[in-house]
Amino acid sequence: MKRWLLYFLMAALTLAGCNGKEEDSKTDPKPDKEVAGTLGQDPEVLVTNLHSPWSIQKVGSAMYVSERTGSIVEWNKGKLTRQPVELKKTLSSKAEAGLLGFLLTPDFSESRRAYAYYTYEDGSGNSINRIVSLQKDNDKWLERETLIDGIPSGDYHHGGRLKLGPDGMLYATTGDAKKPEIAQDTVSLGGKILRMNPDGTIPKDNPFANSYVYSYGHRNPQGLAWDDAGKLYESEHGESAHDEINEIDPGKNYGWPEIEGDQQKPDMINPLIHSGENTWAPSGLAYFDGKLFIAALRGESLKQYDIKSGKMTDIITNAGRIRDVFVDEEFLYFISNNTDGRGNPDETDDKLYRLPLSQLEGNMP
Repeated sequence: MKRWLLYFLMAALTLAGCNGKEEDSKTDPKPDKEVAGTLGQDPEVLVTNLHSPWSIQKVGSAMYVSERTGSIVEWNKGKLTRQPVELKKTLSSKAEAGLLGFLLTPDFSESRRAYAYYTYEDGSGNSINRIVSLQKDNDKWLERETLIDGIPSGDYHHGGRLKLGPDGMLYATTGDAKKPEIAQDTVSLGGKILRMNPDGTIPKDNPFANSYVYSYGHRNPQGLAWDDAGKLYESEHGESAHDEINEIDPGKNYGWPEIEGDQQKPDMINPLIHSGENTWAPSGLAYFDGKLFIAALRGESLKQYDIKSGKMTDIITNAGRIRDVFVDEEFLYFISNNTDGRGNPDETDDKLYRLPLSQLEGNMP
C-alpha cells in the first residue's frame, strides 16, 4: 500500500476516534508472548490500536501517548480515551511529520499544561516546526502560547523530542530538514539541540549569546536523557548507518555533515558509540541505574547501553519498530511504531508495553 494512502487511513481512523469517549482499544495488562525479552522478562501490553505513537508521558496512574496524526491517548486504570489536540496551525501530513514531541509540565496535576512539538503547513505547501504550550480541557487539548516557531522542516528529519532537564530548562531536538549544511550554521535552528526557559525565552547562560542553540552538528536527533550526575545524552540517526549515541556538552559541534562514525576533524566531537555499518535508527532515550535504554526503529529492538562498560544489548525484540521509551520508579514503558508507514503492522498495532524495573535489575549483565 502506498505510504500516503496508509497515512490517510490512519488519520481518518484518528479523527473518527477523536471524541474524547472511552474506546474499545483499552486493554488490561497481559503478557505478549510473541515479543521476546532477551533477559528473561515478558513485557505486558497496556494499550493496543495506537496510531503512529511518538511520545510517552505519565503522571500518577495516568499514561499519555502522543499520536503523530494529532491526538493524545490517555490510559488510566484500564480505561482509554483518544483526545483531540486543537492546534492553531494545520498539522502536516508529510512523511515523518505531525504531532511529535509531547511533555507534561511538572505541575500538570494542578495546571493541566503540557508542551508539544509539531509540524504545520504554511498555506504555500511549505512545512515548519514549532514548539507550543497546550492546555488540557476535559477530554481535549488546546494550543495556547507559541514558545518557538520557524524551526526548519521539510519532508524528513524533523527531530522533535522534548525533555525537561535537571536544571529546569526545556530542551528540544531539531533535525536538518534534509539540508545538511544548516546543522553547522549556529544561526539556524535546524540540526541542533535547543535549550530554553519553560516560558520559551532564551536562558542567559546558553553557550551562544541570544541563541537557543545548546549544541550543533546534528542530523536527526530524537532522544534525550540525563544520568544521575546531570550528564546529557542524545540519540541520533546517521546517514544510512553510523547511528549515534552522544554525550552532550554545551556549545560543542557534533560533526554532521562534516564527519560521522570514527572520522575526525578539529573541534568536532565523536559519538560515545555508533552503529558502524549497521542501522539502529534510534529514537526515544531513557536512563536508569547506569544504563541508557534506546528505542530503535530500523533496529526493531529496545536496546540497553551500559555507560560504564560500553556494552550494547538488545533486551526486547520482535515488537517491530520502537519509537519511545519511558522510565518511572517501578516500570520501563515503550511503544511500538509499526503503523508509521514504514513498518508491518498487525491488526492490533501499535502498542504500549511495560516491564518491571525489578526484572531488569535482576537480569542486567
